[in-house]
Amino acid sequence: MEKIFHHGMESDWLLSAYDYVLPAERIAQTPVFPRDSSRLLVVRDQQTESHGIFRDLPDLLQAGDLLVLNNTRVIPARLYGCKPSGLPVEVLLLEPKPTEDSSMGRWLALVKPGRRLKPGARIFFGPQTEGALARTSGKPEREASEDLEAPPALSPNDFLLTATVMETDPPTGGRILQFETTSDRPIEDCLETLGQIPLPPYITESQAEPEQYQTVYAHTPGAVAAPTAGLHFTPELLQTLSDRGIEQAFVTLHVGVGTFRPVEAEEIMQHQMHAEWVDVPAQTVEKIRQTKARGGRVIAVGTTVVRSLEGAAAMSGTLQPFCGKTNLFIYPGYQWRVVEGLITNFHLPKSSLMMLVSALIGRQRLLDLYQLAIAEAYRFYSFGDAMLILPEARVAQAQPTASLSTPS
Repeated sequence: MEKIFHHGMESDWLLSAYDYVLPAERIAQTPVFPRDSSRLLVVRDQQTESHGIFRDLPDLLQAGDLLVLNNTRVIPARLYGCKPSGLPVEVLLLEPKPTEDSSMGRWLALVKPGRRLKPGARIFFGPQTEGALARTSGKPEREASEDLEAPPALSPNDFLLTATVMETDPPTGGRILQFETTSDRPIEDCLETLGQIPLPPYITESQAEPEQYQTVYAHTPGAVAAPTAGLHFTPELLQTLSDRGIEQAFVTLHVGVGTFRPVEAEEIMQHQMHAEWVDVPAQTVEKIRQTKARGGRVIAVGTTVVRSLEGAAAMSGTLQPFCGKTNLFIYPGYQWRVVEGLITNFHLPKSSLMMLVSALIGRQRLLDLYQLAIAEAYRFYSFGDAMLILPEARVAQAQPTASLSTPS
């Protein structure tokens, strides 16, 4: 990736410079209804902002603009199982790993408690695990084992699914798991039956239904977290935008550990993003080319769309259709190629997402806007309110620097 250095920007590259204090009551636990009734902080330029409602979006954009959205669908990636002893295990699937038979049997996953699950360890999943989990939840391992009916005598045939720990994954601290079914049912069906939609850990008291953590245009399964900027759209709002001449195009980025993995290095340039799977189709590239040719603006709906488009463009210097993985890390000083405006939620302190938005409008401007949002009682994080950054609000060095080519 590019690293562009400018005098006086040194503090923009320090992790501590992206910290802020958020009162706990500002963390949204449940989405609003209807979706487009969420609040919208409109960033008009480097000095001006205003307050609105998300359904105002058609009045804030222009005919000829293009919204690019991420159509990934969140999979039921959280599984609850148990060890042969009956002790509970929690698994969060992160991404499938290639296998010779192209099945969905091998996954990179975060496992809790991970330190006790060495290569060769087995985990059982099925309705039978619920009792073990209920009896042992929150107890130390020795005490929990005493509460189990003796002997537990768990057999793979008693469960829908088993997993074997194949190896550890040092970059994520996770495990590579090999899943096997105990029946003729495909692994994908078993995961769908046993899994739960994984809400972020800061959502602890939510009344949300699983479909409320999916966008209304979610199509391609594979994400372990929602592209949350898209949660504000309704079918009616999308139709109104289309009626106003504001077009829509889609990419797919399966949100994984790369999006929510914390930045730990104080010098943020030392941070390594985990690669995530991206598909930028030819029809989207063509729509972007046509939009720019007629003077329209490309507005990304969410940071995942930013990483998809800019990651695809970074491969050759111009935007081309792309299907593969990107580990693009965007922070202040980045030279933009495609994206001109952004719809985004309010992000966690010290996150790579804050750094990405800072690259577009400036770190201090973003922190000032966050303080304003806190004072005005905006709701933060995944189920929270949104921010619209218009192209006029970009910092000077955030002008796109590369032309777009027509796909062959």
